[in-house]
Amino acid sequence: MHPLVALRRHHRETVADLVTKWLRIRRAMRDFDARHRDALRQRLASPIVVLAAVTIVGGLAAIGNGPRKVELHAAAAAALGPRSNGVAGPGSPPPTTAPTTTTTAPPPPQTTPPPPPPAPVLPTGKGMWIWMPDRVEGGDPNAIVARATAAGLSHLYVRTGSSVDGFYAGAFLDALLPVAHAAGIHVFGWDFPYFGDVNADVQRALAAIGYTTPDGQRLDGFSPDIETGSEGVSINAQNAAAYMDTLRNAVGADYPIIATVPRPSALMQAIYPYQEVIGPASAVAPMVYWLNRQPDTDVAAALDYLVQFGKPVMPVGQAYDGSLEGGRPGPPTADEIARFMAAAAAHGAAGVSFWSWQHADPSVWDAIAAAPEFTRTALAAIMAQVGS
Repeated sequence: MHPLVALRRHHRETVADLVTKWLRIRRAMRDFDARHRDALRQRLASPIVVLAAVTIVGGLAAIGNGPRKVELHAAAAAALGPRSNGVAGPGSPPPTTAPTTTTTAPPPPQTTPPPPPPAPVLPTGKGMWIWMPDRVEGGDPNAIVARATAAGLSHLYVRTGSSVDGFYAGAFLDALLPVAHAAGIHVFGWDFPYFGDVNADVQRALAAIGYTTPDGQRLDGFSPDIETGSEGVSINAQNAAAYMDTLRNAVGADYPIIATVPRPSALMQAIYPYQEVIGPASAVAPMVYWLNRQPDTDVAAALDYLVQFGKPVMPVGQAYDGSLEGGRPGPPTADEIARFMAAAAAHGAAGVSFWSWQHADPSVWDAIAAAPEFTRTALAAIMAQVGS
């Protein structure tokens, strides 16, 4: 016989033998119960005998029923029944009162409540968008915060995920949030939903919003970057409303949600669902990339259109070379940055930001820092007046 065949046969025989022994034990237990139930009910009156019987019967039950659960045998339960009611069995000595033992349950484990969400804030002042952290000051949070502070930034937008990549920003947030918050800089997460699965897009947004660093830091708000069909997004009024309404209901009325939307050109006004996107949001951030147009006229027109929705507007300006999109070659000039910010302030913007950190050259950074509008000093003065 082949050795493998012999091994399989031996295995089957061993299993059969174990099953047979188990069945015999079960049968013996049932026979024991049938024969001795009445006798045990009458005789097991002494506490010592009762304890021994329970131990023996419990052991048999453990053999028959396996290690997961040991139940009191029916005969022992019957024997204990009259004594538990204070009635002695026939021929038993007078009942004795056992000393009362009080057992104090251990206190429940101390649980640390989750940290409260940050106080609602909006991205007022000057800000910058971070797309790829490793291309932003080498991903060093201290260097990032130092440059942001030097430029007078009050807030940052940090990419937390997309429909393609999922939520992936935990490690970077762990490093950045404590340093940024210590410097008084707010951090807003942003995500790129494609609306192929709206529910999955919402759950990913909630993962970012609810993310807490080891020291209890959280994002100060969240911005879905809701793009157009040309970017591969399944954008329509139904999807936009489903996403924004579900997200708003999940986070509550006060949590800052900033809807990032395309510049409302005449074409976009005809095809983009601005009402469905902006309605549930706390504020709106139109992407005003002027390319081969003028920054001041573009941002003025965007703000004038969006005022109808009754939400604070924080336009996103161009800090990248727009030549690949039909714009003028090279990054925007210092004059263009200055005109963008001046027109935004004149038309009621609550803040501005720029796309993006990794694309901006030193001249852009210098122009942002030098602009008198949306400074942290002016912002602090406004907040003081509001609080007084």
